[in-house]
Amino acid sequence: MKFRILGAVVAATAGLTLTSSGGAVAVDNEALTRDLDAILADPALTGADVGLVVRDANTGDVVYTRTSARRQQIASNMKVLTTTAALELLGPDYKWKTELLSSGTRNGSTLQGDLVLRGTGDPTMSRTRYAALATTLKNSGVTKISGSLIVDGTAFDAQPYGLGWAWDDEPFAYNAETSALTLSPDAKFSAGTVVVRVKPGAAAGAPVVATVEPENDVVKVISTATTGNGGVSIQRDHGSNIIRVTGSTNVETTALSSVKDPTGVVTSVFRNALRDNGIEFTGDVRRAAAPAGAAVLASDQSMSLSQLIRPLLKDSNNMLAEVLVKSAGKSFGNGINQLSTKWSGLGVDPNGVEVFDGSGMSRMDQFSPDFLAAILIKAKTKPWFATWRDALPIAGVDGTLVNRMKNTPAANNVRAKSGSFSGVSGLSGYVTTQAGRELVFSVVQNNVLLFNNPRNIEDRIAVRLASDGGTQVATQRTQSVPQQRTAQTEERTQVPTKERFDVECSWINAC
Repeated sequence: MKFRILGAVVAATAGLTLTSSGGAVAVDNEALTRDLDAILADPALTGADVGLVVRDANTGDVVYTRTSARRQQIASNMKVLTTTAALELLGPDYKWKTELLSSGTRNGSTLQGDLVLRGTGDPTMSRTRYAALATTLKNSGVTKISGSLIVDGTAFDAQPYGLGWAWDDEPFAYNAETSALTLSPDAKFSAGTVVVRVKPGAAAGAPVVATVEPENDVVKVISTATTGNGGVSIQRDHGSNIIRVTGSTNVETTALSSVKDPTGVVTSVFRNALRDNGIEFTGDVRRAAAPAGAAVLASDQSMSLSQLIRPLLKDSNNMLAEVLVKSAGKSFGNGINQLSTKWSGLGVDPNGVEVFDGSGMSRMDQFSPDFLAAILIKAKTKPWFATWRDALPIAGVDGTLVNRMKNTPAANNVRAKSGSFSGVSGLSGYVTTQAGRELVFSVVQNNVLLFNNPRNIEDRIAVRLASDGGTQVATQRTQSVPQQRTAQTEERTQVPTKERFDVECSWINAC
């Protein structure tokens, strides 16, 4: 099913002289044009498809463009669109509720009727907060439920993954299922995952101790790993909740793993919380919508959307982005359609792109650098802009750019969204030149080779823009080390999680 219809894309290049190479010469800035042309002529880009646009952040004037109207895959640069459209549609104060409800009656300490756990998609819910709901129920005097435990995740549809997602990414935390009842086991809000903890045994060769956090009876760990220094692998079987631990380790190791059916894990965690609070129920557990008119017995409310976009953008959190889509319209398709009603106000022609998810993981997404730059300019006119801009990663300081462009004019200057997966890399954001001019830029690279380190191209562009108007001309390579081509880069499915190079650094704790 297609969610958006392809149409014409108009490049904002009026009044510029196009060079034979496709670059646009800006008036009185031939040096910048020459230097950007030189960066894009790097042999590392032979055979690649690269689009770049630079515009004045305040006037919108185009400073430089190279095939920037061409639609491409943009990876996590898609979060620029998702977050701004969600702020427009849902509002900065939007929050998610998780509730306990019942249409039953109280008879002393017994709730006569069903207890309903209802979620609306809060991706920040934790074991502690589910336990707090159970504690609130206990503190109200309930110790027994004579009916069933009903789990209501109907706020979202049942489709767990976006169209065009890679099946072999399924076990990884950045590719978790999107669910109205979910759980995050860590401070980065890795919704739909669990922590697998592996501790070495007492002596070399002894079995390791592998556990799952939070404790639940849904995810099963099967370990053949032993105590040693050979290295340990932690991976979930496709389509199941069996996590296999193999190899050997002599140090405590933790890893995030996605789960199959996050609602099932939440149900188990909440049942444990009821038990820990001394609350028993006599019925079964089933999934259904809460009955109309059910009374709220306990409620938990999330942080606001304006607060959530900070971890979403800083860490390029895919699952937070997908929650925004389904919060807008229950399903991926309808959510995108609802968000698209705000695209034109952000400078994007809804008929000039194809969007299938909120994170940019779909290989079916098609978007242009021109539209990304347009969003960056339009965002400056919005009342939520300051909060949104502060949520973007800062070069050399934090987020996915914490180790990029250090000790350059771009450090603590460039605020931009990165994005990458196999064959795709991009960077879109704001930079202030040494002359004091604020620019927006978007560079997207498709059909790039990972061992050529495409992020180096992006960094050189950003550093050159930051240097403009000063004495430095930064067209040389930055300090980042090009990746060497190895068998691991050629066989992605064989690469242990911490050695992967084709994804955002924050997804594998490698920033």
